Amino acid sequence: MKRPLWILLVSVLAIAACSSTPSEPAPTHAGHGGGSPAPPQPLRAGERFVDLAMPQAYTPSAPNGGTDEYRCLLVDPKLSKPEFLTGTQFEPQNVPIVHHAIVFAVPPEAAAAAHRADADSPGEGWTCFGDGSVDDTHPSAWVGTWTPNGPETVLQQDVGFPLGAGSLIVLQIHYNMLAGGGSDQSGVRLRLTDGTAATKPLQTLPLEAPTELPCASGESGPLCDRDAAIADVAARFGPGVGRAEQRLVSDCSGGTPVPGNTQHCDIPVPQPITVYAAMGHMHLLGRSIKVEVNPGTAKAQTLLDVQQFNFDDQKFQPLPTPVQLQPGDTVRVTCTHDATLRRLLPQLRELPPRYVVWGDGTSDEMCLGLLIANLS
Repeated sequence: MKRPLWILLVSVLAIAACSSTPSEPAPTHAGHGGGSPAPPQPLRAGERFVDLAMPQAYTPSAPNGGTDEYRCLLVDPKLSKPEFLTGTQFEPQNVPIVHHAIVFAVPPEAAAAAHRADADSPGEGWTCFGDGSVDDTHPSAWVGTWTPNGPETVLQQDVGFPLGAGSLIVLQIHYNMLAGGGSDQSGVRLRLTDGTAATKPLQTLPLEAPTELPCASGESGPLCDRDAAIADVAARFGPGVGRAEQRLVSDCSGGTPVPGNTQHCDIPVPQPITVYAAMGHMHLLGRSIKVEVNPGTAKAQTLLDVQQFNFDDQKFQPLPTPVQLQPGDTVRVTCTHDATLRRLLPQLRELPPRYVVWGDGTSDEMCLGLLIANLS
């Protein structure tokens, strides 16, 4: 049985500018320079800026002799009351080595786990990939995405993303040392407001589909066996993550895995929903992702169509006009992955081939659509 959309809800705070979709991932990540970002837009009635920076500078160190590190850095906005987030602006300090960044909000219930993750790792923050969550029960929220010279993101309607008192912020920064070195002490500017009685709270609806990507032609090895690959994911991330793929296969494919590059899931809408923006999330083997409403019917609509996915340029795409979903509608998320990209990417080409399933690691994959919405 398909899980209704409301069961998948996470209280998550996310918005970013429209995404560009460059061609297929290059075999290496180049460093970059950067100019001055555009100045922030003026504050509107009731809004205020909160400027945050990493408590201490961090000097990235790429693992395994590489040139890239994904690091989660924890900052505290010191919120003493609930507020609405209406805009974000990531502010890189060491511009040449900051390749891109994602900003996450950690809910108050997961703050202690975030502090533990920070304390348990030497130096500022901890190594991370995929997202900034530290608590599976209370996942972190995708607040914003930054690429070089990216402008401030500002919500235009009377809407906002609720931040609870005691929430924390995680800056997940992709450092690339090809263009330089040294330490970094980046930050983020939050645009906050108390809101009004008319302000509509936004949430993110995650839409998940399985990943059943077999080894490419010519690849072989123990992890090309599906059961061995799932056991490996469970060993690295715990039994909950290890069971995720079978749960998705049960929900979306009738319980029988169907190996192949392309997978999808149909999810019923249980209540009125107004969608403002959409995004797709995969890892390094992602080729394309699409989110549709009522596919194959006279009421079909496309909410998102990223035909050339780029892991380093994942952003929410605001819809031209909000889309109303009603009970009885179906939302479909479809992903295509490509195991041959493993041979091109420096993060993957030295790793043993594997049958790729849902997981949190660089060598694992996800098929995740995200809808920014108000639940009426």
